[in-house]
Amino acid sequence: MSKISVIIPTLNEEKNLSRVLEELPDYVDEIIVVDGYSKDRTVEIAKDHGAKVIFDEIGKGSALRKGMKKATGDIVIMMDADCSHVPSEIPLLVAGIESGFDVCMGSRFIQGGGSDDITPLRRIGNKFFVFLVNLIWGMNYSDLCYGYRSFRRDCIEKLELESDGFGIETEISIKAAKNKLRVLEVPSYEKARRSGEGKLRTFRDGWIILKRIAKEVFRG
Repeated sequence: MSKISVIIPTLNEEKNLSRVLEELPDYVDEIIVVDGYSKDRTVEIAKDHGAKVIFDEIGKGSALRKGMKKATGDIVIMMDADCSHVPSEIPLLVAGIESGFDVCMGSRFIQGGGSDDITPLRRIGNKFFVFLVNLIWGMNYSDLCYGYRSFRRDCIEKLELESDGFGIETEISIKAAKNKLRVLEVPSYEKARRSGEGKLRTFRDGWIILKRIAKEVFRG
């Protein structure tokens, strides 16, 4: 049996985190919550559920990178704390890695996937960025900006991730292609955030994603 680590970045998610942690499969061996110095009970809730808590106030990408360095599992899963990612899909992400893939990515845009949360503008932006990445790096991705993913731990270092913010998903997809890692997409259904306000900002984060794509193009 593979050892499973789950990494969850948090910032003021006390109304959501408990449900996420309670619904994780029993076979998850390690939960790492990377908190951005929440002002509410997020950290207390994480510790009550047996999670390891570390801190990072820079951004989602930085938090995930820090969590990945701390993870000890053979399979490392990244997911959000807002109840948008369904814990019952974790077996798909685990099975993808155990069947021989290096990276397994949830997709809202293949059969069986979907979203209660994505706006028409974000959908158009995602399709545009997917088209660019597929064209430039010869991939066949259907989703680019979705953060429910799993990794074989010994492949994480090959990605040499550096994003601090919401561009982390795009960077993972591009660098997986550039490193010729074995990538699988599996269907995922994105639920609406259960409580609180999301941190994603469409135009700001769209610009970050575009800059990441340009940066990777010029790196060759």
